[in-house]
Amino acid sequence: MVECKVVINDVKAGKSYQKVLPDNIFLNKKVGEKISGEELGLEGYELEISGASDNAGFPVRKDLFGVGRKQLVLTAGPGLRLKNAEQGIRVKKTVTSNNIDQNIVQVNVKVLLYGQKSVIESLGIVSKEEVKTA
Repeated sequence: MVECKVVINDVKAGKSYQKVLPDNIFLNKKVGEKISGEELGLEGYELEISGASDNAGFPVRKDLFGVGRKQLVLTAGPGLRLKNAEQGIRVKKTVTSNNIDQNIVQVNVKVLLYGQKSVIESLGIVSKEEVKTA
């Protein structure tokens, strides 16, 4: 299996942290589901899967059900960037469905409920300032 990267968004601090998992623990879950933070080493935390992308870089859409990639005609949302002058244009784009399968390599989660320790302490991340002083 391919390793899975998890990007944890700390809403209070406005920062994101990345953690690499040897196996994808999010298999058969959907975007928008709530999960326990204990699966990632965050005791007392509650997380929500907010997005993902597959091994080719295609984004996952929350409103697309099923498995695998599909080509959709989009006007807005994940997988499409339009400038203000281009509003109303419809574009055919390839996106991935909301089921997380073995092809998903990055999963984005956001913190809903916080535990007693901070996210940095729970994940064991060393900040740049601590490295400089040591």
